[in-house]
Amino acid sequence: MSIDGTDVRVDYSRVFTQAIDRLHAEGRYRVFIDILRNKGAFPNARCFAGHNGPKPITVWCSNDYLAMGQHPKVIAAMEEALHDVGAGSGGTRNIGGNTHYHVDLEGELADLHGKEAALLFTSGYVSNEATLATIAKILPGCIIFSDELNHASMIAGIRNSGCEKRVFRHNDVAHLEELLREADPAAPKLIAFESVYSMEGDVAPIAAICDLADRYNALTYLDEVHAVGMYGARGGGISERDEVADRLTIIEGTLGKAFGVMGGYIAADRMIVDVIRSYAPGFIFTTSLSPVLVAGVLASVRHLKSSSAEREGQQASAKMLKAMMRDAGLPVMLGDTHIVPVMVGDPVKAKKISDILLAEYGVYVQPINYPTVPRGTERLRFTPGPAHTPAMMRELTDALVEIWGRLELRMAA
Repeated sequence: MSIDGTDVRVDYSRVFTQAIDRLHAEGRYRVFIDILRNKGAFPNARCFAGHNGPKPITVWCSNDYLAMGQHPKVIAAMEEALHDVGAGSGGTRNIGGNTHYHVDLEGELADLHGKEAALLFTSGYVSNEATLATIAKILPGCIIFSDELNHASMIAGIRNSGCEKRVFRHNDVAHLEELLREADPAAPKLIAFESVYSMEGDVAPIAAICDLADRYNALTYLDEVHAVGMYGARGGGISERDEVADRLTIIEGTLGKAFGVMGGYIAADRMIVDVIRSYAPGFIFTTSLSPVLVAGVLASVRHLKSSSAEREGQQASAKMLKAMMRDAGLPVMLGDTHIVPVMVGDPVKAKKISDILLAEYGVYVQPINYPTVPRGTERLRFTPGPAHTPAMMRELTDALVEIWGRLELRMAA
């Protein structure tokens, strides 16, 4: 097609190729590992990429923090549900019906957080995006105050709400108050933040933020995806551990990390949950979770409400690995949570370290690059679990020290 003799056709292939080429040039093109976990033997797995047949590897970056995806109770519950009701849910909950497993799980999750009700979604991303977008649209003139390190799903929900947004510096209560003070006192307000920030491993000052919410008449929205199952006497997250769950308006969580299966949810009072259930397109028009998955989560949640052994084992492993890495001079980011980040600061080098670990040491850890973290803060993110042994940790630490020396990387000061 031409206009005045000039070819104006869009070369779609060239545009797409250039987009991928940019990622390669910046060293942040993502490669997904071809892997199968070994049932009942986590963190052992099999890697199929670049090998003649599967190669044994050790997984160090799974978000199945407590290995509940391998737990006998979870697997048995899923097998029982499969043979009882079949594979799928039959559609949306409006069309396919409210599978009783979903009703039971929502009751368990509401109880876990001390709320009146809960609502299931197909993922934590969807629960964040759908809830934040919907609740802000329901509140005319709403202003959302968002921590600068909030997850992409929260940012998407806030953007899709079309409401006014104010971003406060990460975990900076003074800056948050400054923004709240400047806002129209009559405007509806919502403070959105996370409890455990998964790339830094630090924890939000939840009580202090709730104090500000009370002072400035704001609602609170806490993302607990990296904390549910992990903290608190029953696995209710940091808000349970710090005894502030009752002060939060909405608590959001995932079923695909510490609980080991799949899905997301919110817990709040009945009216708020009913509003989201009735208005959120991300809930209304999405096929509901398979009852097989929900049965597995139900078993996991119930188990972790009564068992702290997994949490204690994981915390002990994280503490031990941080100490080993620190003593070896590696640039590990120290903190009190289960996340063990090792700073690299360069996307190409982070990918190189990951490749060497996998090819030469049978260790799998995915490099974390932009946009997940800011440019210049690229890192390796380790998540030791209760089944990672001291011998595994020593082998990992020794491997990292060797690679750091080989690539002439800077050790910790």
